[in-house]
Amino acid sequence: MTMTRRILVVEDEPSIAENIAYSLSTEGFEVCLATTGGEALPYFSNDGTEVAPALVILDVGLPDMSGFDVCREIRSRSTVPVIFLTAREAEIDRVVGLELGADDYVVKPFSPRELVARVRAILRRTAGTSSVANAGTESHVMGPFEIDGKRRRISCAGTVIDLSRYEYGLLELLIEHPGRVYTRDQLMDHVWDEPDASLDRTVDAHIKTLRAKLRDTTAGDAAIVTHRGVGYSLKEDW
Repeated sequence: MTMTRRILVVEDEPSIAENIAYSLSTEGFEVCLATTGGEALPYFSNDGTEVAPALVILDVGLPDMSGFDVCREIRSRSTVPVIFLTAREAEIDRVVGLELGADDYVVKPFSPRELVARVRAILRRTAGTSSVANAGTESHVMGPFEIDGKRRRISCAGTVIDLSRYEYGLLELLIEHPGRVYTRDQLMDHVWDEPDASLDRTVDAHIKTLRAKLRDTTAGDAAIVTHRGVGYSLKEDW
C-alpha cells in the first residue's frame, strides 16, 4: 500500500491556499494548511505532536515573519524540500531563497498544475536518491572527504558537514571527480530536479554556501576551484 505524501502549504491568502490545496488533493496528496510561520514551525518540532511533511510550499510574504526566516528555522531542524512562492520577480530574491536551502522558486501568478508537477519532480528525485543511497555498500574516502552514501552524509577529516540536498549532490559529484571541470549546465543536469527551470545563478548560490561550510573544515573554502567563464571543480592536490 502506497503512503500518502503530506504537503505543508504555508500561505496567508485564502484563495491561493485553497487553490493549491485543491490541486494537490486531487493528485492524491494530503495537504496541511498554515497561514503564518508560527503555525508552520511546530510541524518540525521534536515533540511528536505533528507528523512531519514530505515537502513544504512556503510563501515569502507572511504576516508574522518572512518566509526566508521560516525557511532558515526549518533548515536548522530538517532537510525537507522547500518550494518558495513569491510575488517578487527580482533575481536577488531568488538567489537569497536558494542560498537558504530552498529547492525551487515559483513566482505568482502561477499555474497550479505546474506547481504540482514541480512537487512531484522534487519528491521523485528525493525518492530516487534515497534508493540509490540505500543500494550503496560502504563509505569511501576521497582525499580528506568521506562519503557515506547510505546516510547521504559527507565528512571532512572526521567532521560531518551539514548539507542541504542540493549541496550534498554538488559536493558528492565534485569529490567523486576531483580536477574535472563541470559547467553550470552540467552541474544542474546532474543534481537538480528540473534543470531547465533553474536560474543561471542557482549553482553559484549553492557553491557560495558550500564554500562557507567548507571554510570551517580542514579542506577550506579553496577546495572548490572557480574556472571563470566555464564552471567549477574540486582541487586535486591534498
